[in-house]
Amino acid sequence: MYHFENDISIVFGGAAGQGVQTIANALVKVLKRNGYYVFACTEFMSRIRGGSNSTEVRITGKKRRAYVHRMDFLVALNADAIAHLEERIEESTLVFAERDHVDGKDIAGFIDTPIAGFAKEAGNPIFSNTVAVGLALGLLGVSLDAFSAYLSEQFAAKGEQIVSQNIAAARLGYDFGLKTATKNQIEVTIMPAEAPPEELLIDGTTAVGIGAVAAGSSFISSYPMSPGTGLLTFLAHNADDFNIVVDQAEDEIAAINAALGASYAGARALVTTSGGGFALMEEGVSLAGVTEVPLVVHLGQRPGPATGLPTRTEQADLNLTLYAGHGEFSRVILAPGTFAQAIELMQRAFQLADRYQTTVFVLTDQFFLDSVASVQESDIVRQPVKRHIVKTGAGYKRYHLTGDGLSPRGVPGYGDGIVKVDSHEHDENGHLTENFELRRKMVDKRLKRLDVLTKESIMPERFGPRGAENVVICWGSNQGVLEEAIDTLRREDIAGLHFSQLFPLNPAVGELLDTKNVIVMENNATGQFADLLNRELGVHVSRRILKAIGEPFSVEEVVEALEKVRHD
Repeated sequence: MYHFENDISIVFGGAAGQGVQTIANALVKVLKRNGYYVFACTEFMSRIRGGSNSTEVRITGKKRRAYVHRMDFLVALNADAIAHLEERIEESTLVFAERDHVDGKDIAGFIDTPIAGFAKEAGNPIFSNTVAVGLALGLLGVSLDAFSAYLSEQFAAKGEQIVSQNIAAARLGYDFGLKTATKNQIEVTIMPAEAPPEELLIDGTTAVGIGAVAAGSSFISSYPMSPGTGLLTFLAHNADDFNIVVDQAEDEIAAINAALGASYAGARALVTTSGGGFALMEEGVSLAGVTEVPLVVHLGQRPGPATGLPTRTEQADLNLTLYAGHGEFSRVILAPGTFAQAIELMQRAFQLADRYQTTVFVLTDQFFLDSVASVQESDIVRQPVKRHIVKTGAGYKRYHLTGDGLSPRGVPGYGDGIVKVDSHEHDENGHLTENFELRRKMVDKRLKRLDVLTKESIMPERFGPRGAENVVICWGSNQGVLEEAIDTLRREDIAGLHFSQLFPLNPAVGELLDTKNVIVMENNATGQFADLLNRELGVHVSRRILKAIGEPFSVEEVVEALEKVRHD
């Protein structure tokens, strides 16, 4: 007998082009319609066809936002999926695949499943992914009605025959799943929410895009580079509805310079890229620094160096954004941990960029952007859009020296003044200068805003028992996995802190951690944020939990790492 209760992990594996992602997208939508909490994350190879991709769908009685190594059910569409995921197959894993895909492997939980045969019976081999969704619903004991309605909606434009064939394929998979569950005594108990809250089912890219729209972003420029490209396509798709100018530039250098030009003219400008693309933008970041032009840069992280693993995940670009651009000037670095937070932080990014005439970086990663989860509508914060542009007079000075280092910002055509900017060092009017005293004042001016940015920086979010002597720190997309690991351990001596602002850091953080044993976990090889905490706040980090292989942390490995904390 197999019993699964309140947390089940279903993994779908197959080649690129076999519809693995399509399966997951359909399943999570159907399960959400039935009142279940769902989370999905994807790992895929850098190829259009072939290879071996997989998507994990978690169905839970409590909202979760983390990847687990455990596979309760594996639905394999080809033999390569079995080989690729073999290390994750345990004795308790039930593997649904064609017999010839197993290739003589001794898998205790193998169940011969004629997925391709059912698809052909329904009318076309392409229906294999529909069969797979039906199979999963049958195993879970979830009604097929919602999936039939979903198929009718999705394929209505293709005609009644395609709709009926897909429903037939789903029914074949569903009936097989029901019979298999009975025959093998597979019992799944997951309690749906009694009164499901109003929630949106979205991916991380959509969350970042919603935040940009809510912030009043009116211009985006990018040269496509995964995983940052999704934000470009999202805003392009919605450009007409929200008056957004979309520029697919010829390269990354052109992209950031176009955004600077748009910002100079008064637009709320955004650039989206990944690490390799951002490396080409660094001169533009420095230009933004000297011209004091507001800019928001979204950087979807992936493993390097160079092309690295272009479709995998990592958190190794913190130092890149922290030190990007030659010279010394202000900046802000944000890193959301939840989708609701991504919506809020994108709005904050534009507010800070506009108000303090600086560059704000928003760091995400492939895991965050491609994951799918539900967001409660009440958790979405809509902030007022405040502009900080003045109408210029005849004697306007773009770089007027003020007590707080912030000059009134004018834009061309709004008022009588001339808005002059220069990439050279300049005087208050924007004219080139090599005067040493003016140089000193302008350097101080550009750095002075860091004082107020530091005071206004976001404090980290705490979870776990109050008063715990061991504090585990994470940032960005690792919030969900650390929260679940601490919830799993239920130890009174371990709590967590999630940082959504990485720079500048609030000095109060140092006082908060002064008497604690500090552990930092992050998806890079050296512990970049741990180093930053030590350098900026003098925080001593006793242990670093690091991972840099292109895969996110699993709940199991974080739990295992934290169990060792008692021995430190």
